[in-house]
Amino acid sequence: MRFVTYNVNSISARLSRLLVLLDELAPDIVCVQETKAAADKFPHLPLLAAGYAAADFSAGRWNGVAILARSQLGLHDVRHGLAGEIAADEARWIEATIDGICVVSAYVPNGQAIGSEPFVQKLAFLDAMRERAAELVGGPTIIAGDLNVCPTDLDVWDPAQIHGATHITTEERSRLAATMELGFVDAYRSIYPDEPGFTWWDYRFGAFHKGQGLRIDHVLVSQPLGSRLRSARIERDFRKPSKVPDSKPSDHAPLVVDFD
Repeated sequence: MRFVTYNVNSISARLSRLLVLLDELAPDIVCVQETKAAADKFPHLPLLAAGYAAADFSAGRWNGVAILARSQLGLHDVRHGLAGEIAADEARWIEATIDGICVVSAYVPNGQAIGSEPFVQKLAFLDAMRERAAELVGGPTIIAGDLNVCPTDLDVWDPAQIHGATHITTEERSRLAATMELGFVDAYRSIYPDEPGFTWWDYRFGAFHKGQGLRIDHVLVSQPLGSRLRSARIERDFRKPSKVPDSKPSDHAPLVVDFD
């Protein structure tokens, strides 16, 4: 089984890239974040034409999450939102059952600045994620997406350069660790314990070419699936303008995980 998580930073702006990804990588399941689409504008028909059904949680020009699955697999028991999150209307969490696996696409709030209201919202969301994860960990579960936390300093290009910023605080890291400690495996890090594996680079300052990135997109798998992990990789080419001409890339690259 091939699984992908991809923050597209607008599904309308990145639809051509997403369709190329579906064609070239042939994933079975894709979690998408920052769709930035109204519910009536989500591109169900082009995705169906490509062979994928979709369940979306859309909130207009900001946020938005979705799950795609090969049409023959189907999506069942779709659930929107997360009990305990402060702003439930921001469309940051969607669940669906696919081929017996509970799949979650999540977009954790950025947090903006330590001590701000958005930061409080972020911590509350991470707490709520841990509570829901505790309910799901006993079965085959994948929680994936832009979790906006760098678990360790290895996941940051230079911790000193972002000292005092969000994504690396003890408050954020400890909350993500609390979810992991329930019995989830960080798919990429379990395979590559010593490689940064950045998934996001600022559009500015030539950050991508300088290697100045963060690992904030994650695939967390419960133990029933952890033993089936085979490989993981970051598809850096999709972060390059040259990958799909006349289409600006997202500031994130897709993370691909293969299971036996």
